[in-house]
Amino acid sequence: MPTTEINFDGIPGPTHNYAGLSVGNLASVAHTNSPSYPKQAALQGLAKMKFLADLGLSQAVLPPHERPDILALRHLGFSGSDAQILKSASRHPTLLASCGSASAMWAANAATVSPSADTADHRVHITPANLQTQFHRSLEAPTTAAVLKAIFADESAFAHHDPLPGSSQFGDEGAANHTRLGRSYDDPGLEIFVFGRHAMDNQSSPARFPARQTLEASQAVSRLHGLEAKNVMFIQQNPMAIEAGAFHNDVVAVGNLNVLFYHSSAFADFGAAKQIREWFERSECSPCLIEVQEEQIPLADAVSSYLFNSQLVQLPDQTMALIAPAECRENVRTRTFLEGLLNQDTPIRKVHYVDVRQSMNNGGGPACLRLRVVLTERERGLVNPGVFLNDGLYASLKGWIERHYRDRLLPADLADSMLLEESRRALDELTQLLKLGSIYPFQRAGRG
Repeated sequence: MPTTEINFDGIPGPTHNYAGLSVGNLASVAHTNSPSYPKQAALQGLAKMKFLADLGLSQAVLPPHERPDILALRHLGFSGSDAQILKSASRHPTLLASCGSASAMWAANAATVSPSADTADHRVHITPANLQTQFHRSLEAPTTAAVLKAIFADESAFAHHDPLPGSSQFGDEGAANHTRLGRSYDDPGLEIFVFGRHAMDNQSSPARFPARQTLEASQAVSRLHGLEAKNVMFIQQNPMAIEAGAFHNDVVAVGNLNVLFYHSSAFADFGAAKQIREWFERSECSPCLIEVQEEQIPLADAVSSYLFNSQLVQLPDQTMALIAPAECRENVRTRTFLEGLLNQDTPIRKVHYVDVRQSMNNGGGPACLRLRVVLTERERGLVNPGVFLNDGLYASLKGWIERHYRDRLLPADLADSMLLEESRRALDELTQLLKLGSIYPFQRAGRG
């Protein structure tokens, strides 16, 4: 098997709920306190994974995190039994919702990953995102790091870095602001880091919504991964896009190999496309830059439909496909555009629509749900094999979801100690299915 890209999808967790915690995420805020459907969310995510696997793509699974996060609540001064802590925390509903968020399902924010072809020591480098801009997401880094180390355990092939310091100057949102382009997966690629603001000077940044990724964080990750300066670009996201609800760059741009599909309002630097073309010229490869103008797809439609949060994947026949949210089919402008795109001379030959509406209602489309990892044949052989999706694991995960997930949930239900117990039983069984060992604090405490 040659070098290939593998999609590691996060499974929506048992506490999937709509608490409206994410400032700048229009869908999240719009659905605040609406009923959520955790079982449906997890089954939708699993169905998307199975669909990609059936297309012949390499697909793997990332587990949910333990929620509510009892350790975080203890660190914040709540005491007593787990049930007593939840009862006390229920008097602070936003805090409890923050500690009960299932946002780790959006694996694009799990980490930044650089393939071995790009790095100085020719290992795959992994830096978990600190996600410090949003409190509920900042809780994810320790478990994310433990999960990734359990999956990519061989130090001869994989280099794990600690999350960046948890400060506003080094806000890091992971792969949602990182795109890798190139001639092939085997060759050194162009790693594009998109940032929202300069943290250490007074250059422009959005006023309405926070710019989560800093230039300084992107530069630090590039240094940690040992990337060559000639193969790295730092591009500022257009503040107008952030103001419109594109809180991560993957809401307005997606790339793969020599294709970059993006909205004209994606980048503040309007010379970015020229720089990308020049890099490809040096690599003796022709890029395909598909810029969508405002008159074709208004930015508001791009954000509401999550057109650019589609997955752009290479199929076994070497053509490309967009895995788009069903909302793109329902929006007349985006559907018409995508129908026309298939008649153009680009590598994108197919569009497939998937239903991930439970995730979309909280502000995450198909691309939010996955972390992309490029691996050689040798590196793939060193990955924990229990996480790769096949027909057997799919059937096991579907049964697991059916047994353990609630049909309906409200944020107030996070105070129910039975939900915590249900979640822990589910996660304990899941780690056995995926052969991950004891990655959760409750497992280590119970088996220590």
